[in-house]
This record gives sequence, C-alpha cells and structure tokens, in this order.
Amino acid sequence: MEELVDTAGAVVVGEMTQQIDRPHPGTYLGSGKIEELRDRVGDAGATLVVFDDELSPSQGTNIEDAIGRRVMDRAELILDIFATRARTSEAKMQVELAQLEYMLPRLTRMWTHLEKFRGGIGMRGPGETQLETDRRLINHRIKVLRERLQDVQRGRAIQRQSRANEFKASLVGYTNAGKSSILRALSGAREVLVEDRLFATLDPLTRDVDLGDHAHVLLTDTVGFIRKLPHHLVASFRATLEETREADLLLHVIDASSPTWEEQRVVVDQVLDELEVGDRPKLLVFNKIDLLDHDTLLALQERIAALVPSSVFVSTVSEDGLEPLRRALTAASRMRRPVTEIRMSPSDGKLLASIHREGEVIDQRMDGEQLLVEARVDDALAGRLRRAGADVRNGKAPH
Repeated sequence: MEELVDTAGAVVVGEMTQQIDRPHPGTYLGSGKIEELRDRVGDAGATLVVFDDELSPSQGTNIEDAIGRRVMDRAELILDIFATRARTSEAKMQVELAQLEYMLPRLTRMWTHLEKFRGGIGMRGPGETQLETDRRLINHRIKVLRERLQDVQRGRAIQRQSRANEFKASLVGYTNAGKSSILRALSGAREVLVEDRLFATLDPLTRDVDLGDHAHVLLTDTVGFIRKLPHHLVASFRATLEETREADLLLHVIDASSPTWEEQRVVVDQVLDELEVGDRPKLLVFNKIDLLDHDTLLALQERIAALVPSSVFVSTVSEDGLEPLRRALTAASRMRRPVTEIRMSPSDGKLLASIHREGEVIDQRMDGEQLLVEARVDDALAGRLRRAGADVRNGKAPH
C-alpha cells in the first residue's frame, strides 16, 4: 500500500490499522477510530487519507464528512496510477472505462461543487438536474468506450490468427516482478521499457526471441497484477489480457527476493483463474536471484524442487542468468515440434531447403531410391510437405 501511494506521487506521513471482525457498514472503521483518525490527520497535516480496501459510496461520504479531508480507497488509487501510466490510445481507453465505471455510483460524493446546493431553498432542482446530466453523459461515454475496445479486440483476434502456428509464451506475474527485464534481455529489444516501479507496463508487447537450432518463441509482456486489483480494471483490460489465452505457455515470473512472494503467487493465480486461463501450461520463473545470498537461494531451490520440480531460477543482470529459461523454452518449443520422418525425392531441392529453413534437421540419409530426413517440424510445415507429395510420419520419440 505504501508503495502504491509513493508511486502515485504522495508522501506517507502515518498509518492506522484497526482489529475488527468486519468493516463498519457506515464508516468502515468504528466510531472511536474515526475520531482518532480525525485527530491524527490534523496533527500530521495530512491532506489525503487512503484506505487499503474498496469503500462503498456512502462509506466514502461519511468518512469525508467526519474527518474533513479527501478520502480515496485502494481501487481509486490504483486507477489513478494506471491513468498516469497509460501511453497508447488502447491503454487510455481501458483506464478511462474503468475509472468511469468506478465513478458512476460515487458521483454524488465526487461532484463537490453540488455541496453548496444541498438543502438550499430554491436550489435543489438545478443540482439534481446536473447530477442526472452527468450520469447520462458518463453512461453514454462508457457505451462508446466499450464499443471501441470491442473493435480493438477484433483487431487483436485477426493478428493472433496470423500467428496461429507460432510457439507463443506470455509473461505474467505480480507487478514489478521483472517481466519487462526478461523480455528485454531475451529479445535484445532495447526499446522495451524497464522501470523499478509498480505498473510500468500496461500494454502487451510481443517480441520474437531466437532460441537457436531453428527454434524461436513469440514472447509477450503483460500488465502486472496486484493484491485486490479493482475488478473494473480486470474487466476493462480483458482485451489486453486475451494474449494470455492464446499462449502455449504462461511464464509466471516471481520476484524471489520479495519476502511476500508466496502471497503474490496466489494473487496471480487467482487473477488467471478469473480470466479463465488458470488451466494453461505454466512455468514458474523465479527472478532476481542475484539479490539473494548463496544459502538463502540454495534453501529456496531445494524447497521449490520438492514442490514444483520444473521451475527455473534466473537473473537478468548476471551473465548467462537467463540460460535456464532459454533451455526451458527450447524444450517446450520442441514438444510442439515432434521428431518426424520425411521420405521424399532427393531431387526436390526446394522442399529440402524449406525443411532446413523452417525445421530442425537431426539426420539425413539415402534409403534406397528415397531421401530420408529426420527433423522436428510443426503441423503447418508437415501439412505443406504432405501436399507437396512427401511421405510424412511421426518418427522416434523426441531427443
């Protein structure tokens, strides 16, 4: 929460917690705590109070009336950060849609210029009319934004069709786990923005990563998740996060140096389930291992080896620090391209060249009158070879 407030540009001057079975329906905190909060705010000279939860419209109004300061909840704070991070027109539309949907039930509190009209004789009408006008305008804008985002979604679907036969992996994870750093280091794309701050990436960014031996992967960076992510945001960013649905493999990046990485892992899994992609093949990637001392890293590796044996441990700053991930991606790519036996005419140089160019040739020899090629090829290339008259069948187990 403190990181979020800092990211938004505010300075934390104090914090307060209350042990309570359930939030008070009217003021979230109990009445005694609200009075204590008012005194603390006055003493510290605070101008803003942020609650680490989503407040109902009436709770927000009641707290503001009680303490005489502006009140924000966690959802509004995250939306505000997203608004400052949005660079592309798509991200801006998604954030605006989420903000408007959040704002709609809270209009009465947000339009503080109506305060002076409340209860004033002869002034009630215009105030109410203004509020209704605002509601109608916001509803219209929400409708327009949804339609535009559907167009974006259709455009993405067409793009994805053109990449249907490629091996695709998506980087997912808690915000600031190092997803962009991994994409930048693997692809060598210097234009990938890398910042040590929350929500540095809002737009999906895909780059082609050469894995060697004719294997490559389309790697996509996605928006980071966070505990109690506002549901409006998850809904409006659904188009962006569609990329994860099309991925052959999800790379769940975890900041190994974070003391709360286990909780963060659970949060990410919950959001993935919400997006209905929780059942996709997944590889845990423990990042930032350069920040751990030798004994701590060894203990973590032993523990994870017992729980999730296929996990990899990486660092984007040390030499060859990403090699375990590169090997894991190569292995996953090979599973999609089984070893295939191709029998063909030795005189068909064009066909042979396409196998060498697009596949991974393991062995090549004459078998009687025919040329026998053992190679890893994907379904698309196997189909083209069959149509060209070659005899294509699955050969030995992958090696």
